[in-house]
Amino acid sequence: MSRLHVVSGKGGTGKTTVAAALALALATEGRRTLLVEVEGRQGIAQLFETEALPYEERKIAVAAGGGEVHALAIDPELALLDYLQMFYKLGSAGRALKKLGAIDFATTIAPGLRDVLLTGKACEAVRRKGKDGRFAYDSIVMDAPPTGRITRFLNVNDEVAGLARVGPIHNQAQAVMRVLKSSETAVHLVTLLEEMPVQETVDGIAELRAEGLPVGDVVINMVRPAILDASAVDAAATYERAGIARALSQAGLGSPRAGGRAERLVEPLVQQAHEHAERVTLERTQRAELSRLDLPTHELELLTEGVDLAGLYRLAADLRKQWAA
Repeated sequence: MSRLHVVSGKGGTGKTTVAAALALALATEGRRTLLVEVEGRQGIAQLFETEALPYEERKIAVAAGGGEVHALAIDPELALLDYLQMFYKLGSAGRALKKLGAIDFATTIAPGLRDVLLTGKACEAVRRKGKDGRFAYDSIVMDAPPTGRITRFLNVNDEVAGLARVGPIHNQAQAVMRVLKSSETAVHLVTLLEEMPVQETVDGIAELRAEGLPVGDVVINMVRPAILDASAVDAAATYERAGIARALSQAGLGSPRAGGRAERLVEPLVQQAHEHAERVTLERTQRAELSRLDLPTHELELLTEGVDLAGLYRLAADLRKQWAA
């Protein structure tokens, strides 16, 4: 089964929240999960209500059954220092370059280099083993860049391997791609039941498949609860106002005569019903579009009070239930 779970999605779909919930879900029953942040936003620290994450792996949560979630915010500059030390034994020289600003300069002018370092660090965690020969982590979850650039982000090492045909850089790039294009990896896409996020998800999956990158599941996030049943939604367009006023009056909400309380309630209620019917129709269309992808799909509810730590555990439990179903 996949050990590296890459979570992407259009901005605003809640991909960081889904990545955090996924990490908690994968850490149940005593497992260890590493949650990796690559965009420098400290979104993981905010979700888990902890201090800003340093460039080191730190336990941030305990999952159901005693499992652990560790987190790492990858700093490209420090990752480059690690890289220089690992392959060129330039520990002190690398630190001197950092003081001169060369490291920051290199990672800023060469975004591709940043992506090489970020993906390389995550894949190193996938391969790492302890003294007992077991993997250090059962699963690694990466809160990855948005869908619009996820394919380029994951595929950057292929380009590097083509440019540097020999030496440690070539070997490292190939090793990373062996992980990213294997069954050890799954790229999950987060979307909402709206036209733009769904279209970006469809396009992103097509790009990933074209490059041979393994597509995982689709997660539909922030799903609103159903207020009306299917028949009520279909009838919303033909509601007869006088009948609604009579029903409201019978329920004790005033006289149906013009100017009465029931009469004043009719128009807002009909408007809300129409808006809800339009929303449900849109959601049906987008679900049908996603079903054509022929991928496992999960749905997570909209947490109307916002996402806090309790909400994360709730979403994680929901994911576990859907896996078991």
